[in-house]
Amino acid sequence: MTAYLVRRALLSIPTLFLVVTVVFLAFQIIPSDPARLFAGETAAQETVERIRKDLGLDRPAWVQYTDYITKLVTGNLGRSFTTRRLVVDELGPRFVNTIKLSVWAILLATTVGVLLGTIAAVNQGKTMDHIATIIALVGISIPVFWLGLLMMFFFSVTLGILPAAGNETWRHYIMPTVALSVFSLAFIARMTRSSLLEVIRQDYVRTARAKGAQEWVVIGRHALANALLPVVIVVGLRFGFMLGGALVVEEVFAWPGLGRLMIVAVGQRDIPVVQGVLLLFAATFFLINALVDLAYGLLDPRIRYA
Repeated sequence: MTAYLVRRALLSIPTLFLVVTVVFLAFQIIPSDPARLFAGETAAQETVERIRKDLGLDRPAWVQYTDYITKLVTGNLGRSFTTRRLVVDELGPRFVNTIKLSVWAILLATTVGVLLGTIAAVNQGKTMDHIATIIALVGISIPVFWLGLLMMFFFSVTLGILPAAGNETWRHYIMPTVALSVFSLAFIARMTRSSLLEVIRQDYVRTARAKGAQEWVVIGRHALANALLPVVIVVGLRFGFMLGGALVVEEVFAWPGLGRLMIVAVGQRDIPVVQGVLLLFAATFFLINALVDLAYGLLDPRIRYA
């Protein structure tokens, strides 16, 4: 297992390197001047040139790139063009906020999704199955930003029972968590239903019923335990996608997370911050994938790490 984790870590390095390179090249191609944006449209050219020199943008692109990679190897993500703070200090609190939101969202999506999928599978072809299927299809189809705005209008503007923005109290978490979890909830529900329908047709499930075991024991102990193996992978992948997908939700609800920070940084052409956010997203996604593989191996003893 140790060798497997080491290989996964080594394989992630080229991808992280590619992420940094693509972002750097993209900002070189975009016709914009971070120094001008920082100084303001009415600033004198001398002021702009001085800012450009302070930010290191007066050097050739390959020098800037080499300098950034050199610093990155030592763990230095540079300084923000806008705030002049270390990028690490900019990312820290925002990353914590995004992780909190994503964890609550994946917990909600997993709990409700598995329950909904189980109800649908147990009642295959019946009314409850149709209702669960419709809920899942709506959840997959509905745009996240539209759902967020709809909830904000209803619960904040019309009823006034939930705050529309911020993350100060537990009540601020409700709408962003629901909005972020809906797509994953529906996806997990569909996966659980499909997997459980396949498992409950197996011989060992029929044997458990023939022995007189109660239905909830058959479903919970025998069928669901095995049906959840592929669901584990889906949950892990959805959690990784949530970190990136939180960008829309954070913008709608003014959530102070990484997604909102990146939107602001892109608008200001703050290259070090954008690179830092994307690099952190990519590294986190790799870590989650590795943890999912390990969890799958623990749940299924037949799997061996070569």
